[in-house]
Formats: sequence, structure tokens, C-alpha cells
Amino acid sequence: MDFRRQHIIGQFIADFICLSHHLIIELDGKYHQIPEQQISDQERTEWLENNGYTVIRFTNEAIIADTEKVLTAIKTYITKEQLL
Repeated sequence: MDFRRQHIIGQFIADFICLSHHLIIELDGKYHQIPEQQISDQERTEWLENNGYTVIRFTNEAIIADTEKVLTAIKTYITKEQLL
């Protein structure tokens, strides 16, 4: 499993992507709490999902405070996806 950082997809740049699983990991800071940005993020997620990707978002705080939980969530998604 290979993750790439800052990968271009269409008009967007994914924070992290695993191409073999069509999985995008987005890291959201406080900027993403602004209502206008939340709308933009939703439109972006919809575009990516309509183009065959799954988007999982984590806050920066979650990554810092509980890295293991974040990694477990990613591993759980990939495991479930492999079973399909």
C-alpha cells in the first residue's frame, strides 16, 4: 500500500492518496470550520466521489491527539474495501 502526498486529481490536490484503493485522506485545520469552506469541501468531496474516490477527513487535532485512532480508521476502511 503506497500513499502519495499532495497528489493532483482534476482541479484538486489531495493531501494524501492511496491510488490502489482510490482512497483520499484529507487533513482539515481550523480553516475548514468556516461555513464557506465547508461548502467548498463538500463540493470537492462530491466531485472526487463521483470520480471513483473515497474521501476520509480528519482534523489536525485528531491526528495530533490520537494518531493510533486515525491509523486504525484508515486500516479498517482498507480492510473492508478489500473484502468487497
